[in-house]
Amino acid sequence: MSEKKVHEDQKYINGLLENNSFIIQAIYDKFVPKVVNYIKQNSGSVDEAQDVVQDTLITIYNQASQKKLTLTCPFDAYFFLLCKRKWLNELKKNANKEVTINEEVLSKGDDVQELVFETVLFGEKEALFAEMFQKLGAACKDLLRATFKIKSMEEVAASLGVSYAYARKKKSLCIGKLTALVQGSPKFNQLNS
Repeated sequence: MSEKKVHEDQKYINGLLENNSFIIQAIYDKFVPKVVNYIKQNSGSVDEAQDVVQDTLITIYNQASQKKLTLTCPFDAYFFLLCKRKWLNELKKNANKEVTINEEVLSKGDDVQELVFETVLFGEKEALFAEMFQKLGAACKDLLRATFKIKSMEEVAASLGVSYAYARKKKSLCIGKLTALVQGSPKFNQLNS
């Protein structure tokens, strides 16, 4: 498979990663009004639209920082489709709302669909991880949070007031428990099929 060309709109992804206020404002000015209008036309409010936008930007940021997201399509199409899917999922959850879908003609090339699929999957895996993380005991959560922030296990052990050997063993047990929770979830098989 040939290497895909990075789209010039990669600047929006990079701007999010760098917390560039100019780029973030440009995203809100150029792309958010379309999302807000879409959600308002489809049983939503401005506040709900802002929540969808915020969640989508956080998911994009997390994927870009953890998986080196490379944009191979226009940001507009990618962002809009992600927001649209997130809103439709919200509507499915709250099935009591009446839905009137006004489909817009939008560039929906393979690159957009593929990137959106990857980002949605990433977001769902992240949500599953967070949900299962909450099921861990307080000691496991504290230890794992510390290892997310501090790379050195010696420093983690010192910050928690435990021995290095205990911290390593406990981390291994906690990761094992978290892995078992994630893999035991019915959502896990759906996400990996």
